[in-house]
Amino acid sequence: MRIFSLHPEIKDYLKKRGLEKKFKKQKRLFEKNPFYSGLKTELLEPRKMRIWSFRIDRKYRAIFIFREKTAVEIIDINDHYQ
Repeated sequence: MRIFSLHPEIKDYLKKRGLEKKFKKQKRLFEKNPFYSGLKTELLEPRKMRIWSFRIDRKYRAIFIFREKTAVEIIDINDHYQ
């Protein structure tokens, strides 16, 4: 699975929160297997919107959509508990 290049604002968000290294690790796992159990990949509600997320760490998740059969675009990184 390929992840499209991140938007500069998302890159800044990761940098400001010290998440770059964690994100790169999770990205590698995602690219090998998007449904690897440690990523906790899930389809978000409402399901008809087809928006997914995977875990960066216990607090942060990457929100993404499938753009092609083998590629996704990360549209947001957010604090899972807010």
